[in-house]
Amino acid sequence: MQWEELLSLRRQGDTNKRLRKEQEETRLGFEVDYDRIIFSSSFRSLQDKTQVIPLSKTDFVHTRLTHSMEVSVVGRSLGRIVGKKILEKHPYLKEVHGYRFNDFGAIVAAAALAHDIGNPPFGHSGEKAIGAFFKGGEGAKYKTLLSPKQYQDLTDFEGNANGFKILTESRDGVKGGLRLSYATLGAFTKYPKESLPKKPTRHIADKKFGFFQSEKAFFAEVAAELNLIQTRSGDDISYARHPLAFLVEAADDICYTIIDFEDGINLGLIEEEYALEYLIKLVKDSINTGKYGELKTREDRISYLRALAINTLIGEAARVFTAYEEAILKGEFSASLLDKCRYTAQVNDIIKLSIEKIYKSKEVTEKEISGYAIVEKLLEVFCKAALHKLKGEDTHYDELVLNLIPEKYLQGFTSEYSCLLGVSCFVASLTDGRVVGIYNKINGGQIGG
Repeated sequence: MQWEELLSLRRQGDTNKRLRKEQEETRLGFEVDYDRIIFSSSFRSLQDKTQVIPLSKTDFVHTRLTHSMEVSVVGRSLGRIVGKKILEKHPYLKEVHGYRFNDFGAIVAAAALAHDIGNPPFGHSGEKAIGAFFKGGEGAKYKTLLSPKQYQDLTDFEGNANGFKILTESRDGVKGGLRLSYATLGAFTKYPKESLPKKPTRHIADKKFGFFQSEKAFFAEVAAELNLIQTRSGDDISYARHPLAFLVEAADDICYTIIDFEDGINLGLIEEEYALEYLIKLVKDSINTGKYGELKTREDRISYLRALAINTLIGEAARVFTAYEEAILKGEFSASLLDKCRYTAQVNDIIKLSIEKIYKSKEVTEKEISGYAIVEKLLEVFCKAALHKLKGEDTHYDELVLNLIPEKYLQGFTSEYSCLLGVSCFVASLTDGRVVGIYNKINGGQIGG
């Protein structure tokens, strides 16, 4: 893969090539990507989607919105550091094409900002609830209506693929969704493959999938423009990652490892003294013991160590990327950047403790159980109504139910697959509070709050 192709400014529908050296410096194309994402309704909805604790009553806990903004900040720093190194190594990118190190930061920042935009309510348990509905719940009866790959899209419903759909899907009067640059779309897609075959290799890019069947053709167009390496061909397409996707992933890994841990400490799920031992192992080479000793509150101590830990891991991720750049460009680098850094053991220890004390805590578990019931009930009602409408067999109740779905989803209900996927994407778009509200209206009860 070549950087001058990977940094493409092309957008869906472009007829002329966009050249970096002809860009308006006051508002570069990659910066426009960031603006379009942050002003989108899908991004705003992240303010009421859980990061750690669903339906939390505290104002401290991170939402998907605050998490995404923090990941974007870390991603921008990573991109700039790496961009500077790349331009030093490949000066023609600046001299011939006009690229600057800030371009790398802008691409990674935009992709990182959008990285959770397709996640359902109730976090990853929301994804699992959608999948469970189609795999073993009421939705299993729809299997015969779909191709194997279409059915897999639903039984392994993936927030990353839904995110790509949100960013790129055309509808009446809106060609290409947010019309982001292909460079940003490439960096956004951590898993550049379709849902089948499932986990064909141990390569990190094969861990999940990055686009539904409905976006397969367009992703192939993006991949061709970026000249991504095709790792499978024929009916089962798969590509090597855009190199900057490794930086987006690293930014996310850094933030959820350190900041979710911080949330757990401040919520009292992890004892401060116990937690500090883990963080100090990460920052022992950079900590100012005199300054640390002057901090009198738990919040200040945790904040100081968190900042040092993030800075340490940013430096490590950038170092690993630079060291393995050649392998990454050849599609041969198969792990995450943090898996190759000096602090892998310390990071894994923190994640292990977070799983035990935070993600499996009683509060999280109870609300995730409620989330399953809520999501499955909504899918049951909306899928039935959508398919009835498709066949011209809709009842008055079906009409009332479908009135709750925005027109932009209803426009795409043209086949069994588009109905079932569209309903799933609509439910995934709902905030934690909104999904509970609709459930209460349909079910006549009160859950959550």
